[in-house]
Amino acid sequence: MTGWEAGDEPLFAETLAPFLDGKRLLVTGGTGFFGQWLLRTLFAMIRRFDLRLAITLLTRSPARLYRELPDIVGHPAVSIWAGDVRSFAFPDGPFPCVIHAAATASAELNATAPLEMFDTIVAGTRRVLELCRQAGTRRMLFVSSGVVYGRQPSEIPHISEDYTGGPDPLAPGNAYGEGKRAAEFLCTACAGAGGLEIPVARPFAFLGPGLPLHRHFAAGNFLADALAGRPIAVTGDGTPYRSYMYPTDLIAWLLAILARGESCRAYNVGSDEAVTIGELALRIGAAAGGLPVTIARLPDPGRPPARYVPAIDRAREELGLSLHVGLSEAISRTLTSLRGQMDTAVCRW
Repeated sequence: MTGWEAGDEPLFAETLAPFLDGKRLLVTGGTGFFGQWLLRTLFAMIRRFDLRLAITLLTRSPARLYRELPDIVGHPAVSIWAGDVRSFAFPDGPFPCVIHAAATASAELNATAPLEMFDTIVAGTRRVLELCRQAGTRRMLFVSSGVVYGRQPSEIPHISEDYTGGPDPLAPGNAYGEGKRAAEFLCTACAGAGGLEIPVARPFAFLGPGLPLHRHFAAGNFLADALAGRPIAVTGDGTPYRSYMYPTDLIAWLLAILARGESCRAYNVGSDEAVTIGELALRIGAAAGGLPVTIARLPDPGRPPARYVPAIDRAREELGLSLHVGLSEAISRTLTSLRGQMDTAVCRW
């Protein structure tokens, strides 16, 4: 699994590879789902287009990267810089481009240590912005989140970047969302200084190889059930609406926003194909060979279904972006990849 799929080459070759060629790029947050896909894709671009791209990766877990991505972190184009995003020592040299994606999307940490979650996002962003000032950075992509909108009103089928709602500031469980909102403000306050441009990406939900299978992601839990050959278990009523983007599209969009996004402007990153959790379970069960689906409880007839589905018109119209992989293909590719890992007893995710 390289993060590189057929069908993405024209976008990379015509717009993204020339932008990255000859640059030094600092990436924060390279050990998780987003980061590993980003590194695999950048590495594939280096080889495919003979890019002169130097990548410095900030991480608290160098050992994990050497263990899980040995073919990449051992390459001369990639260097590892150990440190906590809140306090890391600055690596030497200029970094014309920075991708700041460091933040643990952990429901457990959000619930048990909300101040740590908030501080990691906000203090970490301040530290990265200071690095940008000293390193002469011209473009920094801040990877925020769709959770900055708070609860999506049921009457809004697709939430746009112009929506001005937000998480409840009196709920400790909203530390992740409030942290991302505060970090977006920091980026806006610092943009322009020294010519620094900071477009903002707001990712939503994703489905692909590398998605954690045993955490708070429903799609990951369903995939774990499918791999085990057991019924797909929906722990709620199955009515919430979500949408799922495949990682190759995710990384193509993030790189395009880095290259061409307007500074201090947010772009939703995700699919606008809404599907209920129950429908997702059925589709994964069917793709896994007809596994049955169990739903824990009946829906409350007086309560409208929750939604977390983006409008993506801005990315389409302003940046010319599109989705190459639909949900059915994403499910098929992911199951094939996961089964291949099981068959070879090699799982680097």
